[in-house]
Amino acid sequence: MTEFVKNAAGRLIPTHINDKEVVPFQGVGKYRPQGRKYAPPIKTVADYPEDGDKRVASLKDALIKAGLKDGMTISTHHHFRNGDILANQIFDIAAEMGVKDLVWYPSASFPCHEHLIQYLESGVIHHIEGSMNGPLGRFASQGKMRGQGVLRSHGGRYQAVQDGDVHIDIAIIAAPCADPFGNANGLYGDAACGLLGFALADSEYADQVVVVTDNMVPFPCIPWQIQGNNVDITVEVDKIGIPEKIVSGTTKVTKSPDRLLIAEMTAQFCDEAGLIKEGFSFQAGAGGTSLSIGIYFGEIMRKKGIKARFARGGSNQYLVKMFEEGLVEHILDGQTFDLEGVRSMRENPAHVNTSPFTSYNYHGKGNFASLIDIVILGATEVDTNFNANVVTHSDGYLLHGIGGWQNCLFGKTVILPIPLFRDRIPVIVDEVTTLCGPGDLIDVIVTERGIAVNPKRKDLLEKLKDSELPIKTIEELKAEAEEICGKPQKPEFDDEVIAAIKWVDGTVIDVVRKIKE
Repeated sequence: MTEFVKNAAGRLIPTHINDKEVVPFQGVGKYRPQGRKYAPPIKTVADYPEDGDKRVASLKDALIKAGLKDGMTISTHHHFRNGDILANQIFDIAAEMGVKDLVWYPSASFPCHEHLIQYLESGVIHHIEGSMNGPLGRFASQGKMRGQGVLRSHGGRYQAVQDGDVHIDIAIIAAPCADPFGNANGLYGDAACGLLGFALADSEYADQVVVVTDNMVPFPCIPWQIQGNNVDITVEVDKIGIPEKIVSGTTKVTKSPDRLLIAEMTAQFCDEAGLIKEGFSFQAGAGGTSLSIGIYFGEIMRKKGIKARFARGGSNQYLVKMFEEGLVEHILDGQTFDLEGVRSMRENPAHVNTSPFTSYNYHGKGNFASLIDIVILGATEVDTNFNANVVTHSDGYLLHGIGGWQNCLFGKTVILPIPLFRDRIPVIVDEVTTLCGPGDLIDVIVTERGIAVNPKRKDLLEKLKDSELPIKTIEELKAEAEEICGKPQKPEFDDEVIAAIKWVDGTVIDVVRKIKE
């Protein structure tokens, strides 16, 4: 029988996930890891070709040479987003070879990976340790995956590999440009995606590293975002991704009057709070509301005659325009969302590719998430204690990944611009369905009907005390939503745990349970 313990957030979590003992969440900054970093196997130059050509004839040959067998952990990456085709091909080959009980360790999954449900059903894949967006999440929520999912932030994923919590047997790195030795980047080729930072830990720590490209160039492939010295095998294939789907995500400014109002109020709040000033820094995502906030920031900066020291990307055409106009000195890019972002990274030395190691890894000697002045994020739910949820909906289904969301909570001022309700369902609730981020780290909630400031941010409340903005308590916002929509019915769950939510330090902050059909 599964044993449960209550963690520091008051959530009941199992003592074991996939038969591995877990550490319960102990509070922000409370857990101190012990020991040393995991180390990959020692290799010798004597086992690799003197001419530096590590190519094999096909992806299947690469998997055979890498020693694919039952029970291994296979990692892939989401630089190609919904245009990825390689992950599906890997498990097609594994099924053909009769391999079973694999663990898939993606940095994220997308609807294009619905193809893999057949292998979860047949036993080729045992479980997924990575975000499960859309169909895969729904499949897991229905209790159909044999193992339990594990969801980590981007930084948490790097931390898990570095610390040895996850041992990658074979890492498959799809690269838009590579040489036969294994040096690779995402800047050139039909499938150019900008950067390959999510694959960095895999290239450094996996037992076997395979680089797959449809754009093989002569040595050296410059710049090398992945170093060939960390690569065992290279493969040239016809196609690694669908270009028109690689550049995905919401990269258009919202046209919704409510969302535009939220964006304008967010920018005005930041201005009145004194956050937009010479040399400040900010991060905003690629959603329609976030893009609009960035544009409003630009208008304020032009009016004040100031510039930002850096912006943390996801980069897109709007951020690049601000950068090339001189409003932003540097882009520290974690994920490139459109072709303008790819072009800028290729052409501008101050548009720098980064990885979860530099910006998000909590088990390091500091990272620059805490250096960002303004962080703009989203959420599916927020409760009256400012706790937030980004992985499940109000119906309890697991439909989203964490991404870098948790890691960004360590910014100096974290703002969630969210609608007061979606589809007539209030977004502010008594208690979030799934706890992904503690309210201690969330400072401001901006909705179309008012702004709630976390009471612990007395400095912000003082600066806005004479503002004409609609400053309200979070309880007032919740009551207003319920007056319009009614109080939502909570989803019903079975006792079965289908996934664990890891906090940035590798502890378990919450779990997702099977939906009661």
